Amino acid sequence: MARDSCLTRIAAGVAVGGAVGGAVGAVYGTYEAIRYKVPGLMKVRYIGQTTLGSAAVFGLFLGAGSLIHCGKSY
Repeated sequence: MARDSCLTRIAAGVAVGGAVGGAVGAVYGTYEAIRYKVPGLMKVRYIGQTTLGSAAVFGLFLGAGSLIHCGKSY
């Protein structure tokens, strides 16, 4: 089986980072919305913002790490 290309590894890193970040962001956003008593439907917006923001940051950093690691051969 051929080795994965660098672009495939980076895309996989971004996808995994986004999934993990989204899960962590959803849990953390729910906790904070309850803790700070965010009113009504604003909770949904707050949880969504936290989820998307966390997914973007995790995806970015895991993609960057995959890019850095891609050039190394072991």
